[in-house]
Amino acid sequence: MTRSADRTPGPDAGASPRPELRLRFAPELRFFLAARHRRLDEVRVPHDGTSTLGHVVQSLGVPLTEVGELTAGGRPAGPSHRPGSGETVSVLPVRRPQDLRSFPAGSPPSFVLDVHLGALARRLRLLGLDSAYHNDMADDALVEQAGAEGRLLLTQDRGLLQRRSLWLGAYVRGARPDAQLLDVLDRFAPPLAPWTRCMACNGTLTPVPKSEIAALLRPGTRRTYQTFMRCRGCGRLYWRGAHSGRLEATVTAARDAVRRSRGTG
Repeated sequence: MTRSADRTPGPDAGASPRPELRLRFAPELRFFLAARHRRLDEVRVPHDGTSTLGHVVQSLGVPLTEVGELTAGGRPAGPSHRPGSGETVSVLPVRRPQDLRSFPAGSPPSFVLDVHLGALARRLRLLGLDSAYHNDMADDALVEQAGAEGRLLLTQDRGLLQRRSLWLGAYVRGARPDAQLLDVLDRFAPPLAPWTRCMACNGTLTPVPKSEIAALLRPGTRRTYQTFMRCRGCGRLYWRGAHSGRLEATVTAARDAVRRSRGTG
């Protein structure tokens, strides 16, 4: 005898389909997603009908700083758009090189880096890029400095990039400093001015007569080198020493990366 429970419809039988959104993330953005979503061509999420598109995208782990274009139902849409149930959303990455319209025309971007990117900061300074960095800056202070000084925040902290108070930011890809540098240069293609900033404090370098600083030099350095630069900020001295070959290689690779990003290499 068949039990009546077997003939009883389940609690969802005949109910309307649950409202949902379908999101298609470009391959370049999928590493931000949870592991279960990274291999999917389409991510389906419940839709409450009130959340903005920007909120939905960021709730899945993708900071809006990394999004270049959004479409909903095949039409361009902004982060404040409230999509309809069943709508298909496409999420595309920022185009490279990124157009930084927030900076004055012709002005190179200036950066502030979080506490984990000290080696990257030194490389950016080597290339003459204005890069603020302190190894003890709290997240709130980083966001405040970015806004107060008009700096672009570089970080690998997705939560930091999702803060509403952040003026402008970018996620840095790469596990090692050299790879991180190439990622930043490919994304922004900034104008380079190597050997013009202090790698220690970000101050500007200016030529200094050897006679003026000779007493500060070791005998071997005083005999061997003739051209020196001094930081206006901290007073540190620079010259093209035995270590300059490695730094020159970094500068050469950086110039090549910028040319490729601009399509001129």
